[in-house]
Amino acid sequence: MRLPRVPRLPLVPDPLRRARIPSDVESVISRAAEVDPRSVGMTVDKIEHIWNGVVDLYRGGAHRAIQVCVRRRGQVVLDRSIGHAHGNGPRDKPDDEKVLATTETPFLAYSASKAVTASVVHLLDQRGQIHIGDRVAEYIPEFAKNGKEFITIGQVLAHRAGMPIHPPELMTLDALHDRERILQALCDAKPISRAGKLQAYHALSGGSILGEIVHRVTDKNIRDYLGSEILSPLGFRWTNYGVSLDDVGKVATNYVTGPPALPPVSTMVNRLLGVSTSQAVEMSNDPRFLTSILPAGSVVTTANELSRFFELLRAGGELDGVRIFEPRTIRRAISEQSFLEVDFTLAFPVRYSYGFMLGGKHFSLFGPDTMSTFGHLGYTNILGWADPDRELSVGLITSGKPVIYPEVFSWLGVPARIGASAPKTGSPR
Repeated sequence: MRLPRVPRLPLVPDPLRRARIPSDVESVISRAAEVDPRSVGMTVDKIEHIWNGVVDLYRGGAHRAIQVCVRRRGQVVLDRSIGHAHGNGPRDKPDDEKVLATTETPFLAYSASKAVTASVVHLLDQRGQIHIGDRVAEYIPEFAKNGKEFITIGQVLAHRAGMPIHPPELMTLDALHDRERILQALCDAKPISRAGKLQAYHALSGGSILGEIVHRVTDKNIRDYLGSEILSPLGFRWTNYGVSLDDVGKVATNYVTGPPALPPVSTMVNRLLGVSTSQAVEMSNDPRFLTSILPAGSVVTTANELSRFFELLRAGGELDGVRIFEPRTIRRAISEQSFLEVDFTLAFPVRYSYGFMLGGKHFSLFGPDTMSTFGHLGYTNILGWADPDRELSVGLITSGKPVIYPEVFSWLGVPARIGASAPKTGSPR
């Protein structure tokens, strides 16, 4: 009997927008030099346990590439990447050219940039050029209107300036390079609350305010100041705001992944950034974004360099014999300012210092039992942090940009594995 013909159905797009995972995962893994973990009080099994968590996260398909670098007592015990820097996205065809991500591939750090910006501000405080208790208007007089007269630099760093909403007219690729336009919009903006009253994450506005202060005080843009005063003395290749046009092609592509964001999450993101999650990711791949100075979100780095930057802070401000910060500067920078309040913008409890997110006793982005840990999250699954108790400094970078997705607990499990793999030996500085 002849069977009836079954009509061919159209190809249904993957609702989770996942990467194509190769059958041979080892073929997309890159490794850099690592010391024997036993020399710094860890074990080979523990390091592999961390890495297995990263591989499991990659297999979930939400991240086209993942880099991780872990330093213990200043020594690199894990420095690896997995996946592709380009060519394995939701819109890419299976036969499109794929470029392997290596440990040297630079990635956009998004909001992890805020930790770098905060460090620049604290360096100016250390040198007596500003004081974080000063009012912003002392350095930007035209800022003192519409109820912003009493906002302090410290309140901007601690997300308590009452200005979490970035002016929507600034969320264009052309506006990113227009300093005067950005400044005018911030000066004209009205805060949503009295300064110091409400804890509300400043996704972009705070960075722009701090960047302008740096410019006013040093007569340099924050990119040049960061480069000359911190990065160049320590020999960093990346970790500055944006890259040169010649380097744009080296930066890994970011991909929208995971289920589409729905209200209320999508509403919150649109209100916070002025664009949708998909638009934000697409903009971040544009050369105009990748060459911009956006103090809250355009640092380009590698997991190794992000780990090394936090090692500088964990070690009290001195790295490889070069002192940048005084220990007291670091202590002030990571002093708690929020006491685990529910953030009005993010809608979950966060502990903040003057520019850093802090760990927690039972649960935090950096794993449990991390009260002395400080670092910062980057959109959406990027983390840089230092754990003084365990003598760790870590960079964890991903190029997939899901908002809420099934594998999020696998991602949270990676910092937890890192913390559990290193016994406590140090003490908070």
